[in-house]
Amino acid sequence: MLNEFVIGLDIGTTSVKAVVFDMSGKVITESEEHITSLYPQQGWVEQDPFEIEQFAVKAVRDVIKKANLKKNELVTISFSSAMHSLICIDEEYQPLSNAIIWADGRSTEQAEKLKQNDGTNVFQKTGVPIHPMTPLSKLLWMKESGYEPYEKATYFISIKEYILLKWFNKRIVDYSMAAATGLMNAHTLDWDHELLEMTGVRKEQLSDVASPTKVLHGIKKELAEEMGITEDLPFVLGSADGQLANLGIGAISPGEVAITAGTSGAIRQFTKGFSITDERETFCYAFTEVDSIIGGPTNNGGIALQWLKELLNYEGSFDEFTKEAEKTAPGAEGLLFLPYINGERAPLWNQQAKGNFFGMNITHKKEHFVRAVLEGITFNLYQIGQSLESQAGEPEKIFVNGGLSRSKLWLQMLADIFGKNVYVSESHHSAAWGAAWTGLVALGKVPSFEKIKENIPMSPPITPNENNHKTYLEIYKKYESLAKDIARHF
Repeated sequence: MLNEFVIGLDIGTTSVKAVVFDMSGKVITESEEHITSLYPQQGWVEQDPFEIEQFAVKAVRDVIKKANLKKNELVTISFSSAMHSLICIDEEYQPLSNAIIWADGRSTEQAEKLKQNDGTNVFQKTGVPIHPMTPLSKLLWMKESGYEPYEKATYFISIKEYILLKWFNKRIVDYSMAAATGLMNAHTLDWDHELLEMTGVRKEQLSDVASPTKVLHGIKKELAEEMGITEDLPFVLGSADGQLANLGIGAISPGEVAITAGTSGAIRQFTKGFSITDERETFCYAFTEVDSIIGGPTNNGGIALQWLKELLNYEGSFDEFTKEAEKTAPGAEGLLFLPYINGERAPLWNQQAKGNFFGMNITHKKEHFVRAVLEGITFNLYQIGQSLESQAGEPEKIFVNGGLSRSKLWLQMLADIFGKNVYVSESHHSAAWGAAWTGLVALGKVPSFEKIKENIPMSPPITPNENNHKTYLEIYKKYESLAKDIARHF
């Protein structure tokens, strides 16, 4: 019997990963290439699209070699990608600019102006909170500043679309990536005429919007040879990394919430149709024609802990540094941390937000600061989760992925703060597995998205400590009050 395998190609902010899975979701092997971020000016963050596309080719080639895959054993390759990047390209599909990524803050002024003048209308159309992360805001900045690549551009695309263009000579984008631009009308699942007019962009300058199960054929011959695949191998469009991370960890039914905690973080839940709130604290991005995902992203996950590690000049490993927090009890003896050191998306949606330690005294030591930062990151996720709960109801299960999920201390802290069982996959490649499974759905190899629940190797759940949960709920009241008070000063 022929062995069958699938590759999830995950184009993230920090790296490009290609992961080989068997049909049950077991990781066979992986290959990773780290992306260089460029900072041409204060607040600007860019990446080289040529480098990323080359890394994608290399990651696929290397992972096929490592897995020793035969060409007839590979079923498909499907895509996952970080959202909100924007590249200006010319009529010959050559980049005129670098990829301006989600972390770029150059359009802060334009985002704030739009929020004040037409924010409610835009949010009700798109489900996307107004923020410098979105291509909508970036295009407004380009238009107002006379950005030369914008003036010369024939098309505007994301990094995922750039790779698809280079490999298949097609301009195509899935619902989730299109929604994340802030330019797609969530009610029609098509580009919004008024928003395009606002940015000075024509519909034909954007890609065709398609389902995540869209099958792509005809990769360029030279690329197929370089990767070690057949020219007729079907590729599948896939989706954005957040949606696929939920799918890949099995958080797809009502009451199931997924938390991603890496450099940044997010909390998300699938829902039917289009669902938004008047408070504009959470997003709603389409996934398929009938399913959307609601949630909120934070700029400040593990990056806050890394910042503290460097600030304290701690020379041990990241895991050793995290374990310092075990030396003190929940609450870090009154030390609270508001983790907005990198601006903030949800729940504030304010790029000017600043971090803050509150309650410092002369008895606080290194371990208190480590615990306070871990708790601050988690309280922030809990606060976003409260907004999500008011929209979708109380969560029944919490699934977790991302780099911080490798810390047993933090997983217990998360369970204690949320007061829920926490479930973690044995694989840390949820977005890649979600992409791979989407490919299997597209090709009819599996019957549904929901069937993935039977194909995720899970570790035993982490159960909350009820005493710690009660303690954390009291501390959170102070955290929430401080967050609201301090937000007035940004």
